Amino acid sequence: EVQLQASGGGVVRTGETLKLSCAASGITREDFSIGWFRQAPGDDREGIASLKSIDGTTVVSGSVNGRFTISRDTAGETVFLQMSDLRPEDTAVYYCAVGFQVPSASPLQPLWYKAWGRGTLVTVSS
Repeated sequence: EVQLQASGGGVVRTGETLKLSCAASGITREDFSIGWFRQAPGDDREGIASLKSIDGTTVVSGSVNGRFTISRDTAGETVFLQMSDLRPEDTAVYYCAVGFQVPSASPLQPLWYKAWGRGTLVTVSS
């Protein structure tokens, strides 16, 4: 059974940095993608970044490009979302999820991701 656990959320001020972690377990296939998503109250779930396991290809949404980066540890079992220069509009619940055969043309679409972890809340105060 695939399980994911997101952690690292908290309350920060505008301009500060936060690093989220996603610990994945139970993934038996080599070709998978880990995605980071966020959802603010009243909004749709938004794809932020993805990392493809087989070659390390990363994609970051243009809405946060230059401020957020996605990476993984050497074992490939934990995926990180480094968030810098945080803004109040970044306030949301952040989720990580795993997808298989995620199309390269749309790696940030939530519908491709089949297993989701519990979210971690990020609050950015002004």
